[in-house]
Amino acid sequence: MSPKPPVPVPGPLLTRCRGAEWESQIKRNPHGDFKKVESSRPPFDASLTFSYTQTPSPSWSFGSGPNHPEETKKHRKIDPYSPDRAPGLNYKLLISAIVPRPIAFLSTRSLDGKIENLAPFSYFSVIGHDPPLFTIGFASSLASAKDSLRLLAERKECVINMISEGFLEAANSTAVNAPLGVSEWEISGLTPVYDCETVPEVARVKEAVFSIEGKLESLREFESRSTPGKVSSVLAVIEGKRFWAREDAVDEVGGLLDPAVLRPISRLGGITYGRTTEGIELPRPDFEKDVGGREGGNTLVVVMYTCICVCEADRQVGRLCLFQVALVET
Repeated sequence: MSPKPPVPVPGPLLTRCRGAEWESQIKRNPHGDFKKVESSRPPFDASLTFSYTQTPSPSWSFGSGPNHPEETKKHRKIDPYSPDRAPGLNYKLLISAIVPRPIAFLSTRSLDGKIENLAPFSYFSVIGHDPPLFTIGFASSLASAKDSLRLLAERKECVINMISEGFLEAANSTAVNAPLGVSEWEISGLTPVYDCETVPEVARVKEAVFSIEGKLESLREFESRSTPGKVSSVLAVIEGKRFWAREDAVDEVGGLLDPAVLRPISRLGGITYGRTTEGIELPRPDFEKDVGGREGGNTLVVVMYTCICVCEADRQVGRLCLFQVALVET
């Protein structure tokens, strides 16, 4: 492989740490000996297949509110820009709160073809279908970009692969802080296939049930709030040019993928991944048909709640009152 351009040495701030240093500071892995902890857990149940259940409350009606109102719990305000708050805490909080997140298993290649990269990113989403547009977030600047971002910016091409249960460990292995010249393809044992139509030099993952040939639409850098003047993140917008769907997973018209075949893996907080083995179907309601139009909306009881009242007259504390508030639209 050809030498890589020099990467700026990160500063002492948490958001600029990379690799092992970053992991040691955010303490993503809460276990001292993970394999010991894992051995105490039930084995993976490969027999579980995707199935549907009823909704939590099939008898729910408009205006009913939550299914199981809980006691009032206080919320804690967190200022992400607080001077005494380490930026890494924002990272840990957000990846545990914004869940489950889809994972972009990103394949990239240098212009000269000598360097290839494969890595997972959960700052990922689809934002449009005409044209098909996807976003991937990178926690670095372009100047200090690691392989995936650097190669994406250089060639402006990629393949986004979806991760399934059948190769979770292999996909996770590509997140390793491998030294220069070590191929994630070799570390993972996954199979690169060079048959893409619009990005023929970039490999898709053969084992992936669904893949997307992508062209870079734009890159935008964002400045750090904790360290003004420093770029802390990059947003990549990628246009999907071709889709690859395994024949046993997609319907005849190419409009629906079977979750029982895809067996998608998502990202939760810390080192936790999620599986999707159960689904709930809910039709999108129609205002006229289901709500009753404006007349029906005007008569809905939309809020029912309990509160603790303090009665000044008899000084009784803790008296339970029920309120029904009708919504009147104008």
